[in-house]
Parts: sequence; structure tokens; C-alpha cells
Amino acid sequence: MKLLIFGDVFGKLGRAGVKIMLPKWREKFSPDVVIANIENIAHGKGIGIKQINELKEAGVNIFTGGNHSLEGKDFEKVLNDETVPVLRPANIPASPAGGPNAPGRGALVYEVKTTGKKLLVINLIGQVFMRSEYENPFLAADKILEEYGNETPYKILDWHADATSEKTVMGWYLDGKVSAVFGTHSHVPTADAKILPKGTAYISDIGMVGPLNSVIGVEIEPSIKRFKDKIKTKMDPIENGPIEVNAIFVELEDDTARSELCRTVDIRHLREIIPAGKI
Repeated sequence: MKLLIFGDVFGKLGRAGVKIMLPKWREKFSPDVVIANIENIAHGKGIGIKQINELKEAGVNIFTGGNHSLEGKDFEKVLNDETVPVLRPANIPASPAGGPNAPGRGALVYEVKTTGKKLLVINLIGQVFMRSEYENPFLAADKILEEYGNETPYKILDWHADATSEKTVMGWYLDGKVSAVFGTHSHVPTADAKILPKGTAYISDIGMVGPLNSVIGVEIEPSIKRFKDKIKTKMDPIENGPIEVNAIFVELEDDTARSELCRTVDIRHLREIIPAGKI
């Protein structure tokens, strides 16, 4: 099973970057499943069905989220629509409206048409350096694997966290239990893509699909004022200029999966810069 996974898709330029690169990488790698983190898809913050459909039409199969998943127009309706393959972190505890649970789901068993096999996609969020109080992600992972783990040996986790130490610990904790643990959230790609000893593919952060000349997607000058002069400024997404596209390609063996593990045979960090004139 071949997976193409895009990092955080940020706003207008992020969507453009996916639409430009996906056909090229589809031709080169022939992925069975395409996944994208889309918590920043709507103007750099939050989700929206219009933007999700835009990427769905471009060929993205599954959408994962993060700390901005419960933001954006009609986010509850979008997350609660089981016909839309979109996730939010499973360990978000409660709805802003006061309900017992957050809207949507944190895990999805996806039937892969090209292989006839099933893929379990899990979405979790970290606790370290995050503003909100999230439930224990390690216990949440255990619970999801106990509930869905026997359905398929192909299991992956979008691990939306800030601290690289917390991210790394999750990778080691799930080594041998899932096929891949890939980090999102920082918008900055890390150079630590590897296969852990028991066969789990790991990377601390895929990086961003969005404006290259930016501060993780937003305007530079207001960001400088906020840090240098300690002035709280409005920081809008950049919507023109070159785009950086970060993704990973993971290939999973078909025949050597044990009941608790699908060994990975390949993980590659893909990076492309799209000049402004080609948008």
C-alpha cells in the first residue's frame, strides 16, 4: 500500500500547492491513498466544506486536523458528516457548545479501492506547549487500537503536536503497533524521517504546504513586531508568491504484516518549491 501524505495545508496558496503537485506525484509514485492535514485550510485557520471539496476534487482521499479543527464556517456540520472523510484529534475532550463530546471523529477505517485492503487513520493532538487542555494522547491511542486494531494491520497516525520530544516519545511508544507516525503542526519540516526498529515509519514533522516567504504561513512584518516590539498585531495569511510543498511518501509491505504491525519498506520526505509565476 502506497501513501502520499501532505503536511499542514495553509490557506489559498496551500490549496494551490496541493493541486499543482498532486498530479505530478501521483504519476511518479502511484499512491493508493492521498492524505492531507487541513486544519489551516480556510484562510490559514479552521476548516470549511468548500475548501475540503476543492482538495477532494484534486484527488485527496482523507483529511486530518489539529488545534484549529473546531474553527471555521459550519465546522460542526462538516465534522459530523460521516460521508466526508475528515478527522479531528480524537483526544479533544468536549464541544465548545458544551456537549459531552467534540463533534466528529478521531479515527477512520478507510477502504482502499486500489488494493481492496483497509487503512486505519488516527488523529491525535499533543499536550506540551498547547493552549488547550487535551486528554492524554497515549491513552487515546491505546483505546483506538484496542477498538479498531484487529480490523487491519495497516495503521497510521497524524500526530499533531508541538514539542519534538513529545512527538518522538509517541513514535517509540507506537513502534511495532502502527505502520507510521507522522508529525504535523509546526509547519517546519524536520530531517529525521526514518524506520524505527520494529518497522514503524516516523517523522517529527512533515512541514507545510503554503507560502514560502512567510512566518509559518502569515505575514512577516507583523510577526517581527509581535516578537521584537511585543505588540499584538494582526497576522494575515500570505496569498501570493512562491509555494513550498512538503509531503511524505510511505510504502507498506503487502505480505509481511503481522497482526499488530505492518512493516514499512520506504519513507521519503518530498519537498518542492513552486515559483510564483507558475501559480
